[in-house]
Amino acid sequence: MKLETPVISIQKSTENIYNFLTDLKNFEQLMPSNIEKFEVDGDSFLFALSGMPEIRLVLKEQTPTHKIVLGAASSKLDFSLTILLNTIDDTKSKAQLLFDGKFNPMMAMMVKKPLTNFINALSDNLKNI
Repeated sequence: MKLETPVISIQKSTENIYNFLTDLKNFEQLMPSNIEKFEVDGDSFLFALSGMPEIRLVLKEQTPTHKIVLGAASSKLDFSLTILLNTIDDTKSKAQLLFDGKFNPMMAMMVKKPLTNFINALSDNLKNI
């Protein structure tokens, strides 16, 4: 299952955004308002939203100022969240979030809407950092 947010414009350089996102504790500021738990542990963070199980994301890949890939820490759920950054000029950037999950069709049907809402909330909150 693949999901993507619309490309957003951010009034910051790609370097500033990249540095913000690679400091995982900053993801707490991007979380939807229904967050119930958020904990950073090294190169991963754990979060829980109302009515959802806890999820741990691990920093899997970094391409300075252009790409950050977070992946599921659990082998039970195989997915990644990629954040792509592109420079417009010295003080403006574009960003897009891509979700790629390997779920059976029944699971995909159940999680598509909550996941879409989740990555859209992250994207919307990223605009305002």
